[in-house]
Amino acid sequence: MGSGRGMGFNPLPDFSTYGLVQVWDDEASANDFFQKNEIVKKYKKQSHEIWTLYMKNIAAHGAWSGANPFQKSDALDSNNEHIAIITRARIKVGKLYKFWKYVPTSQKQLKNHEGLIYTKGIGEIPIIQMATFSLWTDLASVKKFAYESKEHKEAINRTKKLKWYSEELFSRFQPYKSIGTWTGEQLLSGFD
Repeated sequence: MGSGRGMGFNPLPDFSTYGLVQVWDDEASANDFFQKNEIVKKYKKQSHEIWTLYMKNIAAHGAWSGANPFQKSDALDSNNEHIAIITRARIKVGKLYKFWKYVPTSQKQLKNHEGLIYTKGIGEIPIIQMATFSLWTDLASVKKFAYESKEHKEAINRTKKLKWYSEELFSRFQPYKSIGTWTGEQLLSGFD
């Protein structure tokens, strides 16, 4: 998927950064893909930097292209408080202007928010099919942003009231393995 400039949602493209979201039956199959697949080899040759994050699903509701691809894991680590969030939505064409007009306001409190490690807007189709990926130190930090930020709370209310989306999915994950770096840093120190 492509990505937007900066952090969070942004309709302007960032041609330097791409995301790949995959669901695997097991870690061995994922490892095999990342080590042997010809497309991945091409990505590696053409990339300045690659960061891969392995995650287990905690919970997911909604749909992505008509289905929920994320099955809850039965192997979560109660000592691992880190959390990753993927939100994905298909924005109704008739609601695009109102949606994108409010986005900068809804994200005001996101930058430098306590507990936020990383965030990026990604999507399959620019402007219409968008997702956010965010990585946090713990669930308390996520909740503080989602429910205590006046602007984000208003975004949630507007989403319900204005029915911006024809489809949406919200999913929480437990990251457990991090390979590579992002902007020269290992974002999850202590992870293999």
